[in-house]
Order: sequence, then structure tokens, then C-alpha cells
Amino acid sequence: MNVLETTGLTVTLDGEPLVRDVAFGLAARDRVGLIGESGSGKSLTALALLGLLPPAMSVSGRILIDGRDYLGAPDRQWRKVRGRTVSIVFQEPLTALDPLMPVGRQIAGPLRLHQGLNRTDAERRAIEWCDRVHLPDPARLVRALPHEISGGQRQRVALAMALACRPRVLIADEPTTALDVTVQAQILNLLDELIEDTGVALLFISHDLPVVAGLARHVLVMRDGRLVESGAVDDVLRRPASAYARQLVASAVRVTRLAGPVAEGREDR
Repeated sequence: MNVLETTGLTVTLDGEPLVRDVAFGLAARDRVGLIGESGSGKSLTALALLGLLPPAMSVSGRILIDGRDYLGAPDRQWRKVRGRTVSIVFQEPLTALDPLMPVGRQIAGPLRLHQGLNRTDAERRAIEWCDRVHLPDPARLVRALPHEISGGQRQRVALAMALACRPRVLIADEPTTALDVTVQAQILNLLDELIEDTGVALLFISHDLPVVAGLARHVLVMRDGRLVESGAVDDVLRRPASAYARQLVASAVRVTRLAGPVAEGREDR
């Protein structure tokens, strides 16, 4: 059974459809990549799946979490599943984190909300999660404010927050785009490790096909708000059916060839 499933998902703004008739599901341990160029509707789809779209946008279709349709549900019902059943990691952790709150308290917050832990126990678990995402000196780092740590460390904090309550679905929306190449690789390796360890189903959103190919087993290709192709990663990479997917694959091959010497030089340093 799918933990998360959507059918006919359509997002409109002032009568203009931005996402159209999207349908897919995520079961335990699934690894699904959602790819497409900027503006294709990937992030809007992610926000819709968590009931986080602004009020000006209207949503239709179905969003099923554990078989229950949450489309149009009041926010108090969404708050019960966000972070507990379905979590999200955003592209830029500096804007996703509260700038005035120590990062340890931000990790502890979902634990107190969803698992009923007292402050002491939640903060202890926050330290444990900081260690689990390989942050240095976790007992000290939990007292830091977001601007006092690096971008890569902030994204590790975001991962700890998203996974602390052991959700069954993790949506990762371009989680490494704002990071440099070296840190990006570290975060992707960590994400792969955490997924294997926790068994969480992954929806990984990116415009970077090689990155998606390294994490996902199944891929959805989106263009102009529509899913234009769906299949196993190897099939889409080797035998893309749609003209748009063929363009993405060809572009990824060209970029990889051009970036190869640069990436190798960085690794040598």
C-alpha cells in the first residue's frame, strides 16, 4: 500500500493551471526522482503534497496519506502528519530555519509535538540526531544559531529535523542546489545513508539528472506542469521515450563531460 498517493493533482492560480493532472504513489522504501527544468511545477507539486501552497492557489484532485484524502483538510489536520508521516527538506536551509532559535531546539520541536517528549528528552534526542548526521561536536552545535554554522551544516540540521520523528516519506526539494560541489556530494552521500538506515520513502526533486540517477530507482519527468514520462531510472536514461526526456539526457551527458576535469581537480585539492 502506498503511504502517499496523488491522483489528478492540479494547481491553478487565477484560473491558470500551473500543475496539471499529476498522479503517482510512494510506498515504503521507494526512491523516486522528480526531474524537470526550473518552472516545470516540481516544487509546487511538493508544496501541494504537504498542504503548504499559498491561499491564492487552488488545488484539486486527491492527496492520500495512509489512504486518507487530505486535499482541502484544515491546517490542524495537516499539522498531525507533517513531520510525523511526511517530511520535507527545502533547497535553502538558511531560509527554512528560524534565524533566532538555536538549531537544537528546532530539531527538538517536532519531537515534542509529535512524540510528546519533554524538553530535556527532546533536546537529548536532538544531540543524538546531530551526531547521526555527522555534525561536529553535537553538544556544542545544538546551541548555535543558523547563521553561526556553514551551509552544509545547516542542511544537515534540516535533515535531522525532517527525520527525527521517523516519517515514512521524505520529500527532498533540490536539497543540494545551494551548496558547492564538494559539500553537495557529502550531503547526497549522507542522504543515501539515512534513507537506507531509516527505510523512509524518498521523493527527490531536482533538475540535475545525474544526481537523481545516483539516488532514485524510479523517475518522473515533468514539463510545463505535466508528467510527460515515468519509468525506471535506467530505462529513462538509456531509452527515454519522450522528446523532452531525450533532451534532458543529452544535456546531462554534455554537462557531465564538460564538468569532469573540473570535478576531478576539486577532488585532488
